[in-house]
Amino acid sequence: MSSNLYIPKTCKHCGNAFTARTTVTKYCSDICAKRAYKARKRNEKVQATLEETIQQQKEIVNDYNPNAVNNKDFLSVTEASQLIGVSRWTIQRMIQQGRLKAVPFGRKHIVARWQIENLFN
Repeated sequence: MSSNLYIPKTCKHCGNAFTARTTVTKYCSDICAKRAYKARKRNEKVQATLEETIQQQKEIVNDYNPNAVNNKDFLSVTEASQLIGVSRWTIQRMIQQGRLKAVPFGRKHIVARWQIENLFN
């Protein structure tokens, strides 16, 4: 069945004017339709990756509990650095310089909380 419709339209992909033979035609050619499909799929992948990254960041933020460090009497080097807001290497240097005393506990070094508090007194 042949259509006698001639509808002037603009291609949704390239923006060129064309004459459509049906009311649902969106693209001027098969090439534009394929390129639009490919661009749509690419954008869906990018959007899915962005949403996944945002979800992972939310999980990291939700996993961090600052009160966990505040209630401990003995802290690891990482926890001590988080408590006073410096890097782990700063705490390591303070231990090597003798400003903090750390006790080896397995593969970690444990620092007493009162020693960190005495740094500021």
